[in-house]
Amino acid sequence: MASSTIWWLAAGAAIVLELLSGTVYLLLLGAGFAAAALAAHAGAGMSTQLIVAAVVGVGAVLVWHAVRRKRPAGPPASANRDINLDIGESVFVEHWNPDGTATVRYRGAQWTVVPRAGTTPTAGEHRVTEVVGSRLVVDKI
Repeated sequence: MASSTIWWLAAGAAIVLELLSGTVYLLLLGAGFAAAALAAHAGAGMSTQLIVAAVVGVGAVLVWHAVRRKRPAGPPASANRDINLDIGESVFVEHWNPDGTATVRYRGAQWTVVPRAGTTPTAGEHRVTEVVGSRLVVDKI
């Protein structure tokens, strides 16, 4: 069996394992294996193929880490609109309890509402900024 075939099989196996595991790292290493297969097609020796696989695979992983480090971290799941569709919705608070909570009817159920830390509770329309357990954290609109 030709060495290029072995590299292509290794690249395919890495991609399949990546699809099963859900990580991007095996995909990047699979790109290194594919680069080694192309080097084998070009007639490079086995040592050159190994170096190409290592440089491309590890280089891709290092570039991925650099890109991820520069990207700002997303909000936590409790405040992320992509995960929790309640974020950004509005509720009406009629009155606040002495303990700083309120009860509102939202989506057909009773919810406990708390103001965001550092804000004073006032009656009126509020926007949901975070969901913590069964409590809605709100800001005054």
